[in-house]
Amino acid sequence: MPVEHPAYGRVREVTPLASVVLENNPGMMTLDGTNTWVLRAPGHDECVVVDPGEADDAHLDVLAEVGPVALTLVTHRHHDHTDGIDGFVERTGASVRAVDPRFHRGGGNSYEPGEVIEVAGLVVTVVPTPGHTADSVSLHVRAAQGDAGAAVVTGDTILGRGTTVLDDTDGDLGDYLSSLRRLIDLGPNIPVLPGHGPDLPDLETIARGYLAHREERLDQVRAALADLGADAPVEAVVEHVYTDVDPKLWPVAEKSVNVQLEYLRR
Repeated sequence: MPVEHPAYGRVREVTPLASVVLENNPGMMTLDGTNTWVLRAPGHDECVVVDPGEADDAHLDVLAEVGPVALTLVTHRHHDHTDGIDGFVERTGASVRAVDPRFHRGGGNSYEPGEVIEVAGLVVTVVPTPGHTADSVSLHVRAAQGDAGAAVVTGDTILGRGTTVLDDTDGDLGDYLSSLRRLIDLGPNIPVLPGHGPDLPDLETIARGYLAHREERLDQVRAALADLGADAPVEAVVEHVYTDVDPKLWPVAEKSVNVQLEYLRR
């Protein structure tokens, strides 16, 4: 029988090029858990692994069995995507590439914007999508030969469920809106392979929905500042705007509102 999401510790095929291993680390920020993506061209033994996840031996042991790893790629710096890097490298010997040099291993280096990586029968284009964090990228992947179809690994720029929290340490709303437009420009009917939550069928539709949601929230924050005063504290703005969200999630919403307030006030 097909393996359905969520399925911890199992390799679940999603597209002809992509399978996912879901880490058993569910939570408020991780949804069902962290998705580690295994990208493999039809007929090839080697694969590319995206975001090894946290330092969880059970998860890393499953990943070590997916086959020879030609390269490991990181979508962004958050610990639930990167803490398992060293354990994964110990098991596989794979090199690691990321925007942030802290995560480079085995001769890996930083991406160039728009760089095209040809590896293991795959063509992976690095799409800069900052906003969730400053170092966030998405990865457009297709087979070098054949008609297996493309897909986009979005990290936390787009999730499989709900919306993305913008990190108020280095996230930026202006960058995020531009990133969503960049993803829309990739076109319709491209599967979304997110960092958390289930895969989605149409990147353009999802990205347009995300963009509309962000613009709606931004209008709500503007209205809240008009009611509460331009210097209203973030807690008051969240309480005013996020009436449709469980109050238990308001501390998380404060991160995104901090980023929205910075965007509006500058």
